[in-house]
This record gives sequence, structure tokens and C-alpha cells, in this order.
Amino acid sequence: MKLMYKFATMLAIVFATATAQAGNVLVVLSDENHLDLKDGKVFPTGFYLNELMQPVKLLLDAGHRVTFSTPTGKAPTVDAKSIDPMYFDNNPVDLQVHQDLLNQLALTSKENSPVVSLARIEQLGYGRFDAVYIPGGHAPMQDLLKSPALGRLLTEFHSRNKTTALVCHGPIALLSTLPDANGFVAALESGQAKRTPQWIYSGYQVTVISNQEEEQAKPQLGGGEMKLYPQTALQQAGVQYRSNTTPWTPNVVVDRELITGQNPASAIAVGHELLKRLK
Repeated sequence: MKLMYKFATMLAIVFATATAQAGNVLVVLSDENHLDLKDGKVFPTGFYLNELMQPVKLLLDAGHRVTFSTPTGKAPTVDAKSIDPMYFDNNPVDLQVHQDLLNQLALTSKENSPVVSLARIEQLGYGRFDAVYIPGGHAPMQDLLKSPALGRLLTEFHSRNKTTALVCHGPIALLSTLPDANGFVAALESGQAKRTPQWIYSGYQVTVISNQEEEQAKPQLGGGEMKLYPQTALQQAGVQYRSNTTPWTPNVVVDRELITGQNPASAIAVGHELLKRLK
């Protein structure tokens, strides 16, 4: 019964807003609720509310279809620190609107979440999706950066020039397309990573949360330290990094099929860029 409800809910979300011109966007989230730090410390995290829900609301309001997936099909976790008006222009009403939509979709519900696994998405066929969107929060640093299933999906989207949008820590997921993502990440963590010349995103202009912003946000970690920073990781892999001039201000970079946003303040602008591609 639980599986039947989950599948029915998924179909309702995917098709309820369908129109003749509607696009079908796949939203990929981490299903982790923590990030392993150095020295055995653990940081509780998940996705950032505004980074997920601002673009999702734009898509749904425009009549597009949205399908949600995580690597194993486990319901994702919202980072409690992101449930704050500061990420919604200090507007508590706007925060409540997006939080209500999240609750309506039941994404974080262990019993009723419509989220499906990336394996199921592969079975359904990548061809049914027009774009993919990956929000941030620290959770993608735990699993998406080396998920083989996500690597296959992003490689297929790249080969077909299909819109791929990512924001804040989300762009770290691009590393999943490396020939040996696990090995590359391990080498990064030990400070011995070498550039992979055959990487599909080599030379792309990309943004991601900057090293400067990570340093400024470091107190969030409660005395812990991340094993790697996304900016350094992506640069080492071979992208051309593009940053804002003032930390925490919006910055969106578009290069070929990629749309990347630097930080939480960039999420809504990434959503608007995504909408342009779906018209």
C-alpha cells in the first residue's frame, strides 16, 4: 500500500500541471542527512529550502512538470538552518509560502514522499526529461559528487546538450561524471588529485560556492572542517571558475547546457534561466 501511494503521488506531481507545451524537469537531491568532516566529525545537513523550492515553485507556476529523485529513492532532508527568512529577502510570508509548498509535495515524508531512485529514472528513460536541476545544501558533498547513477544521467544530458542547472554546493555533482569519481575525490581529500584531461566539462565556465564564502560560513560547522571545498575541487577537475565580486551576492554562469549558481542568493535567478530554456 505504501509503495502504491508513493507511485500514485509521484504520478500526480509529474502530470497534474501538464500542458501541451510543458517541459518535464528532473530534480535530483541528495538522500543524505549529514556531511562527514575531517577528524571523524559529522555535520547534520540536507538541502537548502530556498535552493530547492524557489526554482520548483517557478517551474510549477509556469505549468511545467517536475519529477523528484535521490540516489536510492530515500526521502531527502531539509537543512533546518535554511528555514529562515534571510534566504527569502527577509520576508517571512515568502518563506511560509515555499515551506507550505514543500509540505504539500510531501518530499521529506518518510511514508509518502514521491521521490524515486535514480535507478528508477534510468529505467523510465532519460529521454522523457527536458532538463535536470540539482540544488545545494551540504548534502550533495556526501553522495552526489561520486554517484555512478548520477554520473550516467549527467553524461547523457551532456551528450544531448540538455539543460543542466545546479546551484551553491549542487555543482559538485558534476564530478560524478569523471571516469573515476571515487578515486578523484579520495585524491582531493588527500591533496593529491590530478586533472583528468578527458573530462566532459573540461574548460566549461562554472560557478559554485566560493572558497571565500566557505571560509566565512565555517562557523556553521561547529568547529569542524570540510574535507574539500567545491571551488577547488571543480577547478582541479578542469572547469574555468567564475565568481562574484562580493560574497553572498547572486551570480549565475551559463555555458552551453550548464546553468550554475554560486550561492543561496542565486537560486531564484537559476530558476529563471531554467524557465527560459523550457519555453
